[in-house]
Amino acid sequence: MITNDNKKLAQWAMDFALKNGCQASRVSLYKGSNCSFEVRDMKIDRLTQASESSLVIHLFADGRYGSFSTNRLEKIELEKFIQNGIDSTRYLAVDEARTLPDPSLYYKGGGKDLELTDPRFDSINPDEKKGLALKVCDEIMGKDARIISATSSYGDDKNASYMVASNGFEGEKSSSTYTLAGSVSIKGEGEARPESYWYDSAVFLSKLVKEGIGTKALERALRKIGQQKTASGKYTMVVDNMNSSQLISPIVSAMYGSSIQQKNSFLLDKLSSKVLGENVTLIDEPHLTGKRGARYFDNEGVRTSRMPLFEKGILKNYYFDTYYATKLATAPTIGSPSILTIEMGSKNIDGLIASTGKGILVTGFNGGNSNSSTGDFSYGVEGFLIENGKLAQPISEMNITGNIITLWNNLAEIGNDVRESSSWRIPSLVFEGVDFSGL
Repeated sequence: MITNDNKKLAQWAMDFALKNGCQASRVSLYKGSNCSFEVRDMKIDRLTQASESSLVIHLFADGRYGSFSTNRLEKIELEKFIQNGIDSTRYLAVDEARTLPDPSLYYKGGGKDLELTDPRFDSINPDEKKGLALKVCDEIMGKDARIISATSSYGDDKNASYMVASNGFEGEKSSSTYTLAGSVSIKGEGEARPESYWYDSAVFLSKLVKEGIGTKALERALRKIGQQKTASGKYTMVVDNMNSSQLISPIVSAMYGSSIQQKNSFLLDKLSSKVLGENVTLIDEPHLTGKRGARYFDNEGVRTSRMPLFEKGILKNYYFDTYYATKLATAPTIGSPSILTIEMGSKNIDGLIASTGKGILVTGFNGGNSNSSTGDFSYGVEGFLIENGKLAQPISEMNITGNIITLWNNLAEIGNDVRESSSWRIPSLVFEGVDFSGL
């Protein structure tokens, strides 16, 4: 947590800026610690441990704006740092859109505990952390003669922040994260060297999946043996929950105020219009207790609330922070996503595959891009051919092409298998009539 002395330091820094030529200021103080164990073939390959603190000050002086950061937190050094920042800011061009948010939009406190920090974090023994990483690697090593190498890792992170603004905001938050991962490479056919990974992440160590991470990584690698291209054509595409967010990412990017203001978005001028399929209801849900991404305020201190993004395919909101809302003469929302949720169906990935007569299961994206202005995309993919509701030939070196809006209008089914480790809670998805190019 941020100590009272450090909070007073942040408040002092803000006041110092106001007394030395700024009309407004915002100060954010960050404190974090992290640890990681990396294992290769049952030997500790790397150990890291770090803790750090930093201060970021936002300066609004004579219609100009500057942002500066430092990890040197002594007053005598901060005085010179802030004064230099003010002097530098005055060299910048005037931009009247750079202001603090309207105070009425700030989070005023009073929300229940979102339970984002594990109280055990500081008392976890290093031997326990090392043991978790070694266990993942042990689940792989010696389990198949084709294994070339196995790696695993344990990582944790705890951070806290405190923010104060000169027009009335004060708030703090903290969170913890644990991650356990395993990866493996194996000998395939000929010169092929298939590899794969699996991981889990959680806010609380007690909720972290500790069994089967390495086993799952090995299973996924072995299933890749014999990968090849299949015939080009239109297929039903099933995308697993490890990769489904890849297809929501271009949509979210197109909703940012920067993209809208710069007219670099395929969602430009589509507010209140039906854009995606009627079965697409996407919500920003910031107050889910114990879930990564939960928060009561954004990076400016603006309070968060449940915000519909799409309702039955109709675009309802953009992500507008204060700057871009002012530039576009519209009301601000929040500057970035909190927790993304989508209205789900009733089947997990196995059920979706079983109900697909012929199609392709995508289990990985290998490069490619999406045009932010048009929504046209081209992605390299790998996965499996689906025949009669069952996985058949593993495939690779194929591409999917199309348009994001068209793709999401062809969304046939939504799974129910979100990954709890992600703040983008997007389950497995099924799309009809997707163009695959291969043989």
